[in-house]
Amino acid sequence: MGGISERGKELKRRRHRRKKLAIFARKLKTATVSERQAIAEKIRNLTPGAAVVIRNWNLEGANR
Repeated sequence: MGGISERGKELKRRRHRRKKLAIFARKLKTATVSERQAIAEKIRNLTPGAAVVIRNWNLEGANR
């Protein structure tokens, strides 16, 4: 028997989300309005806690 445990999968997903969010945070510094909207949409698709991240990053004006 082998394979990765459920906890291992969860940690891997969390680490991946953290990396992606760091990339998005870096790109937001120079992003245009349309790019900010695209980043907000990608964050919504990436994480279940997207509403909190979007509010903290002041992306609430980025329409759906």
